[in-house]
Amino acid sequence: MTAPWVPATLVDARMETPWSRTLVLDAPEARPSLAGQSIDVRLTAEDGYTAQRSYSLASPAGTRPIEITVDKIADGEVSPYLVDQLGVGHMIEVRGPGGRFFTWTPDLPDPVLLVAGGSGVVPLMAMIRTREAAGGTAPMQLLYSVRTPEGLFYRDELDELAARGRIDVRYVFTRTVPAGWPHQAGRITRELLADFAMLPEHDPLVYVCGPTGFVEAAATHLVRLGHNPLRIKTERFGPTG
Repeated sequence: MTAPWVPATLVDARMETPWSRTLVLDAPEARPSLAGQSIDVRLTAEDGYTAQRSYSLASPAGTRPIEITVDKIADGEVSPYLVDQLGVGHMIEVRGPGGRFFTWTPDLPDPVLLVAGGSGVVPLMAMIRTREAAGGTAPMQLLYSVRTPEGLFYRDELDELAARGRIDVRYVFTRTVPAGWPHQAGRITRELLADFAMLPEHDPLVYVCGPTGFVEAAATHLVRLGHNPLRIKTERFGPTG
């Protein structure tokens, strides 16, 4: 049964990058979520025209208010409004959450390897925050690939967690690296995964999220390194028609 559309009020917002924004939404009628799930967002114009898109939740599982982080697509129907115009106190409609395959719960004792490409970090951040909220102790690694340092989501929060030893984080920049960065710009490779990622012998749960090409390449590298393909969950995204 499809979940109904329910009202959601913007109660807070912050810019994550110059072109992406986290929206904090009060949606008391929305169902509790699992880490890794998404919601649909619907906008309705004065003439009755509607447009909707799906966005991963960034907030910890089962918490309210909920959070999404929206990357602006220049010619998009929904994201420019959400990033540039939606004001605190304004209402939109949401539906969900949906998607149960790409989820993680903090009762699982297995080590976790998270591999993110661009805004694919959003559902993985929900897993990280859910683990923190539950006081989880299962080992967790994040390999996070972005084009430039300015494109990183949640950097202060991730750096703070890494400094406390709560998560092992590695950033990969594909176009421009920060000054003094010890590595050259480049994509995630099999060699990089072999150097950083948990060993296949540790049998981690693996979650890979990002653009289709990124996800397929990362998952293929991991399988060739010996990771169990049945333990690798993937979520792809791309431009909407």
